[in-house]
Amino acid sequence: MIYIKTDEEIELMRKPCRIVKDVLELVGDKIKAGMTTKELDKIAYDYITSCGAKPSFLGLYGFPATTCISIDEQVVHGFPSDRIIEEDQIVSVDVGAFINGFHGDGARSFYVGKISPEKKRLIDVTRECFFEGIKGICVGSALGDIGAQVQEHAEKNGFGVVREMVGHGVGRKLHEDPSVPNYGRRGTGVRLKRNMTLAIEPMITMGSHEVEIDGWKCVTKDGLPSAHYENTVLIGDNGVEILTL
Repeated sequence: MIYIKTDEEIELMRKPCRIVKDVLELVGDKIKAGMTTKELDKIAYDYITSCGAKPSFLGLYGFPATTCISIDEQVVHGFPSDRIIEEDQIVSVDVGAFINGFHGDGARSFYVGKISPEKKRLIDVTRECFFEGIKGICVGSALGDIGAQVQEHAEKNGFGVVREMVGHGVGRKLHEDPSVPNYGRRGTGVRLKRNMTLAIEPMITMGSHEVEIDGWKCVTKDGLPSAHYENTVLIGDNGVEILTL
């Protein structure tokens, strides 16, 4: 069932979404070569809890940390650990915050120091895919338009689109209906309604779109890098409002 928020509930959602925006900016400022992914996770935990919020991911389905930190061929769901962040790596950080009875959800792909032009382009195009996905979207649009627009932009640039992992509704639960694929056909799927809130999150690969999944593990089948960019958005009469940006 798709949960349509009231105007009052939308106002309550703004705070967790603002915390997600801020923590992603903080992580982007603090990330550096030589630090561990566990250290980066602690920065996110400390900030979220200092705001009076709870990390949405911590304990969810048994997940052991505040953030998913996924490097290069890891698509999503990487566990923070003693792994050291190095130059020329794509470091994708996915995070959620819960306060006022609602969740916010967002992700960014970062790099530190020097990075290959190919990896830099993958990060840039993944971000572009999000904005292409929401272009022209408003009340009455078909859900499939989002995925179609993401897919068209990724494949036009020679990149793959992960099928197995998708975006989702977000609100009182972190994961709500509907699922929001990053591929598909225009004009298909449910029609979007005012005050629907969605987490739209392109996961784009440098090579094949195929992935290997084993429990939490999700990596590209060909071992090539991937990138991730996500925002929680609000569907309105005049378009999309990005709540985590």
